[in-house]
Amino acid sequence: MKNFYTILLLLFGISVSMAQTGGIAGKVTDQRNKPLPNVNIALIKTSLGSTTDSNGDFQIQNIAPGKYAVTFSMIGYDSKTISVTVSANTTTTLKAIALSEKQEQLSEVVVKGHQNKYALKAPSQSLRLKTEIAKLPQNIQVISSDLLQDQQVTSIMDGVIRNVSGVTMLEHWGNFARVNMRGFRLPAFRNGFNVQDSWGPLSEDMAFVDRIEFVKGPAGFMMSAGEPGGFYNVVTKQPTAKTIRQVSLMARSFDNYRGTLDLGGKATKDGKLLYRFNAMYQTSDTHRGDEDAERYGFAPALTYRISQKTSVTAELNVQQAESYIGSAYVFAPVDDGYGSLDRDFKFTDTNYPVSDIQEVTFFGTFKHDFNKNWSWETKFGYLRYDQVGNSIWLWSLEDNGDAVRYISNWDALSMGRYFQSYISGSFNTGSINHKILGGFDYSQKEYWADFGQYAIIDIDEPFNIYDPVYGNTVEPSFNKSPEVQYRDNVYNYGSINRSVYLQDEIGFFNDKARLTLAGRYTHLFMNGREATDSKITPRIGLSVDILPTLSVYGLYDQSFIGQSGVSFDGEAFDPVDANDIEGGIKKSFFEGRLKTSLGAYQITKQNVLVTDPENPNFSIQLGEIQSKGIEFDLQGEITPQLNLILNYANTNVEITEDSDRDNIGQRLSGHAKHVTNGWLNYKFSEFSKLKGFGASLGYQYQVDRSTWAWAADNESFLPDYFRLDGALSWSNEKLRVQLNVNNILDEYLYSGSDYGSYLYWQSEPGINGRVTVTYNF
Repeated sequence: MKNFYTILLLLFGISVSMAQTGGIAGKVTDQRNKPLPNVNIALIKTSLGSTTDSNGDFQIQNIAPGKYAVTFSMIGYDSKTISVTVSANTTTTLKAIALSEKQEQLSEVVVKGHQNKYALKAPSQSLRLKTEIAKLPQNIQVISSDLLQDQQVTSIMDGVIRNVSGVTMLEHWGNFARVNMRGFRLPAFRNGFNVQDSWGPLSEDMAFVDRIEFVKGPAGFMMSAGEPGGFYNVVTKQPTAKTIRQVSLMARSFDNYRGTLDLGGKATKDGKLLYRFNAMYQTSDTHRGDEDAERYGFAPALTYRISQKTSVTAELNVQQAESYIGSAYVFAPVDDGYGSLDRDFKFTDTNYPVSDIQEVTFFGTFKHDFNKNWSWETKFGYLRYDQVGNSIWLWSLEDNGDAVRYISNWDALSMGRYFQSYISGSFNTGSINHKILGGFDYSQKEYWADFGQYAIIDIDEPFNIYDPVYGNTVEPSFNKSPEVQYRDNVYNYGSINRSVYLQDEIGFFNDKARLTLAGRYTHLFMNGREATDSKITPRIGLSVDILPTLSVYGLYDQSFIGQSGVSFDGEAFDPVDANDIEGGIKKSFFEGRLKTSLGAYQITKQNVLVTDPENPNFSIQLGEIQSKGIEFDLQGEITPQLNLILNYANTNVEITEDSDRDNIGQRLSGHAKHVTNGWLNYKFSEFSKLKGFGASLGYQYQVDRSTWAWAADNESFLPDYFRLDGALSWSNEKLRVQLNVNNILDEYLYSGSDYGSYLYWQSEPGINGRVTVTYNF
């Protein structure tokens, strides 16, 4: 760390002696003097540019002194170009720029532009970063709301992961998703807060989601609080000045019906109070049948602009969900092999009880802009996840198919409290510019679960998987009082994370080279260990523009996180220490509309948890593992009508240190060595006879796929996975009708694991469809 700070001071000293730069700022309006958000501003013959915010304001900094031509453009408006002279150490404020509406069919042009936004330029505010994604020294992929709409995604478990290289979903219990990347489980973030629990949170419903950001590798700017593989950040729909009035109705296979409502806009004429209200309701069954479940929720949000520089946002999300926890699993003898039972086979009885889940989240944000360069943001969050339910599993299984099943109680309560306060800003020292980010983070989590109560339900006679008879079991009765956190012998996990962070992104050569130097001090308290741990983790990154559309980057980052759970002997686990070394190339085409990235990484992780081969329901801690891989991502538009997602990842995770030397060099479970996905969307142009129609086709392909947990022989593999999906749509400025068909080839698709004495897996449905009608009023 001494060398780290020496480098920082040296670079800061060098920067003082360099020449100075200037900036441009201003406001863009329409002809009625109303602010225009999302206007593109570009300095001709440079790579510099910006977009206007919700108030129509913009600023561009770190411009070398001189004369420039600046263009202002937006779909549906005539472009405008003006000349600007930039002086050193001065921000030139332009008079209001008014753009005129185009006279041709504006509404159709707007719809066309909406469909082409697969590649987003900047990360969300919840990631704290002010630099556009292409110039960051890290691989960050964003799934936009337009892409979610084209794929008709309803939850995080509904194929979202296909849009990012190397991301897989190993399994789910019905209420939450286990998402893996680079060989490790990804923690779930919401609006920048890490809300992951041992068996949670509730799977995210897309009715409330604006975008999903996949951050690869450790991320010191987000508390270093995720697995070293990275994390995914769900960004919810926020209040907006744009008027939104949208209702959507969906009908799917297996008696699934769903409705959503999205409202937003100005609550007052002066625009000081903005609002957003989202709601959803659905009833659903599965391809197995007799699993009727209900889910509904609502999410109001308000933003109050105290002044032009200060705003407050409050957001509430309440969801009620039913889930048949564990019902997706099927068990069979090892000799029978995976998929030996019918895809629709049902292991649970027809009277298997549903679990009730309620999740409440609240987020509050206070933001203040001191000036055009410096801002302060304070955020706090609260999550309460309350579950009353049951889970089913196998007690024993004979070769003739006689199975004895048991149901365990699964009442759970999760509570999380979160706080963040940070300052970001920029300044120049000579020709070198600095983007500063510093702040304090706090999180307090506690999780209780009562799964100690259980009852065998096949007492009089076993349940034979080859000749199943349903309706003979009796629902067990468990003691569900007092509330779960006050019961004896419950599983209890809790942690407190306090940390401070400081980062300087230093721009050289008119911001064509950017060096990131940062450090975080983290102090952890884990109630399972009744002890504290602390560590300083550095972060060093470099991104260089070789061409205006081509950059290369390198990164060294560390993570330090606590681990939940205990071993079979009741011992708590030590925190995870991990580091990530990676580098890559980012290239854009067609004036930035198509973005690509190619990278390679090596993650070294100590104190990793793996399944205990002698006690499969528990974990053990290994010495060290390494994950190495190559990743490629492409997203954006090739032509104004053709959008494309394409990705590939090669992942290899091996044990590098262990007390049992025979384990060294062995592959770790829980990943596919080769993963590639694609999604192609074509929408006919406004000049075509098929104007308004669109078609999509996508695939998911996984090769050399391992199970999520090893059996005792450490040789457990799954067959390759290939799924083909497609969609047809028609839309105008008010109405959209879409048909999606998944698993077009009707493949028997599943994930699962080998437990040594038996196999288990969970299947996906065969060919299935959904029809959605969306109306904007």
